[in-house]
Amino acid sequence: MRAIVWQGPNEMTVEEQPNPPDPGPGELILQPEAVGICGSEVEGYLGHMGNRTPPLVMGHEFAGTVIATGEGAQDLQGARVAVNPLSGCGECRLCLAGDTNLCRDRILVGVHVPGAFADFVKVRAADARRLPDDVSMRVGALMEPLANGVHAVRLAPKGAERTVVIGAGTIGLVTLQAALLEGLPHVAVVERDETRRARAVKLGAHADGAEPGEADLVIDAVGAEATRRLGLELLRPGGTLVCIGLASDDTTLGFHDVIRSQHRIQGSYAYTMPDFDQAHEWLTTGAADLGDDLEPVRPLEEGPAQFARLAGGPPPPEFKVFLAGTA
Repeated sequence: MRAIVWQGPNEMTVEEQPNPPDPGPGELILQPEAVGICGSEVEGYLGHMGNRTPPLVMGHEFAGTVIATGEGAQDLQGARVAVNPLSGCGECRLCLAGDTNLCRDRILVGVHVPGAFADFVKVRAADARRLPDDVSMRVGALMEPLANGVHAVRLAPKGAERTVVIGAGTIGLVTLQAALLEGLPHVAVVERDETRRARAVKLGAHADGAEPGEADLVIDAVGAEATRRLGLELLRPGGTLVCIGLASDDTTLGFHDVIRSQHRIQGSYAYTMPDFDQAHEWLTTGAADLGDDLEPVRPLEEGPAQFARLAGGPPPPEFKVFLAGTA
């Protein structure tokens, strides 16, 4: 099979790889038909992510068709599915408490095992969710990003009247949708790029911006030092900053104001299966509106060039770049 292999910082190749082994009990072989390039993968491509080790086949936002099944999963043969790529051990204290995303032995497809930027990928049947025939594979691939937004919003204290999302890339827009669908009454988006800002307003963001000291909840979907500082500036006393963006690691913040204003700083990592299932419900029923301008799926051969473009230039006009093989 063909696969996109990350060889190290700024280096990717398309090459022949062995097909995945035959599926074992409770496993599936999937032919990916839409795989989104995640912002964290672009950071990984640049060498900024310590959890990725080359050579690596990335790809964790994906949907496709089941072409082979192991024992106990035969009912999914031929099914169109989206896949939750993140699983815990199921036995530790964190997993038993429902925090499978924090399991010390968690497995993320495309990080710890080969991902979906390939003609075929092996996954757990328990992580697959069927797609209705009228839901496209590209929409299926957006369930993973939307689950991130669901998780971030649900980590915040209830009752926020004024919410601000910083950044209107993919994660910012899905977080905006999650906030609106969770019933938050006023959600503004801060975004410098005019095209992205207009897309956020089209999807339901308030256009009146945000004033310092007024927000009950700020969700930073960028993760730079400047956006983390801005998030704290926008909060009212007692407000909460949820940090989901991963653009930068080291950040210096003045903590006297954090303490005197009794601000909460909450990290948000990935999602749990209930978050993924909520994203699945919203997208398959049409409750989540991510726009009707999704880009076509590009062939795997374009992968290295697309990664280089996303890593090296201004924000692209596309909401999401999708790749897939043609096996």
